[in-house]
Amino acid sequence: MQYMLAYFEPMEEIAKNKDPVQGPALMGAWRSYIGAMAQAKVLVNGHGLMPPSTATQVRLRDGKRQVQDGPFADTKEHLGGYVVIDVSTLEEALEWAARSPASSAGYTEVRPVLPAPQ
Repeated sequence: MQYMLAYFEPMEEIAKNKDPVQGPALMGAWRSYIGAMAQAKVLVNGHGLMPPSTATQVRLRDGKRQVQDGPFADTKEHLGGYVVIDVSTLEEALEWAARSPASSAGYTEVRPVLPAPQ
């Protein structure tokens, strides 16, 4: 099944990309994360999505994964990007979401992709 992982981060975290000291480390973490998904052959192209009520948020706090079902009205974080992955289960998608650099300071939303019309 395909899932979109949408990465939400506070603006303060996104601003670190422009910092000459913090920026390279942050981008390196993202390259490593995306590279791991590419190596695992789970990356696919973007698609239309199921409604927000099907979403699940994953946060990593003090090394512990927190999972919350949607929908959500919180707009404190900014959508910085997304990937679509093809995995066997929601649990596997949640594991990839928990590994995201965004899950430490913000969150990663996991949403099933709308199947193509037949």
